[in-house]
Amino acid sequence: MEILRWLESIRTPFLDGFFSAITHLGEETIFIVLGILFFWCVNKREGYYLLAMGLVGTVVNQFLKLLCRIPRPWVQDDSFTIVESARAEATGYSFPSGHTQTAVGLFGSIARWNKNLWLRIGCIVLALLVAVSRMYLGVHTPLDVGVSLLIAAALIFLLYPLMHKATGNERTMRILFAVMMAIAIANLLFVELYAFPADTDPHNLTHGTKNAYTMLGCMAGLWLSFEVESRFIRFETKSVWWVQLLKMLLGLALVLAVKEGFKIPLRAIFGTHNLGDGIRYFLMTAFAGCVWPLTFKWFDRLAGKKEEQPAE
Repeated sequence: MEILRWLESIRTPFLDGFFSAITHLGEETIFIVLGILFFWCVNKREGYYLLAMGLVGTVVNQFLKLLCRIPRPWVQDDSFTIVESARAEATGYSFPSGHTQTAVGLFGSIARWNKNLWLRIGCIVLALLVAVSRMYLGVHTPLDVGVSLLIAAALIFLLYPLMHKATGNERTMRILFAVMMAIAIANLLFVELYAFPADTDPHNLTHGTKNAYTMLGCMAGLWLSFEVESRFIRFETKSVWWVQLLKMLLGLALVLAVKEGFKIPLRAIFGTHNLGDGIRYFLMTAFAGCVWPLTFKWFDRLAGKKEEQPAE
């Protein structure tokens, strides 16, 4: 707590605002949007790498949270104060830090995949700033942040050679997806079958259980997307700038529509059971991976016609 006390002592309104903004880079929404951006518009393999990092990292993080059940710093020491704007997002157990793991996994993966020195430096700086922000805001201890950083780094360097080896090798990709599915299923069995102590926070357990279903749904959707895209679609990621912009804006809007649009129908079928959320996230991921990409060739043909018009 000494480090957190020191950070608490140097807080200013400017630093509060700065680190409150930086910490959002560690949210799951950011890795989903960037993963989809790379998958649709930059490099499919890198997109798979980023999404796999985010999904596996989230499963490991949530598993450790429920296994260790370590409370937040202000719960451990009620005299310690946090930056109040961070309280709403600081839900669940403290160890390990989800924001740190997501940020280091995401930006670290981009840095590992790309050779540009300045891009690497920028990504590393952003990842470290998110890690510092979690301690500055008072919502995580150095142990929470440090372990998350090490887990994310281990996953980065484990998955990178495997993903490169799998380039052009569908069998290797299927093995990777099978391992990811096994990890997600094991986590689901853990939250459903493990005899948690009576003092386990019910809100945290409910959140962890829902997360186990949604992550399994995402991984299944990603695997299906790979099978369909690699066999039947095989879209090109490169295009003119306005096509890329349309692909992202319209695509993300439709992904969100699938995510939210199926909520009521699935809830009518499954009630409050988390299976409905798992199916919803499966549909969302499958739409992003093997339905929306069906439109990319049409966009490219439209771009070709637009480019030909001035020469006529």
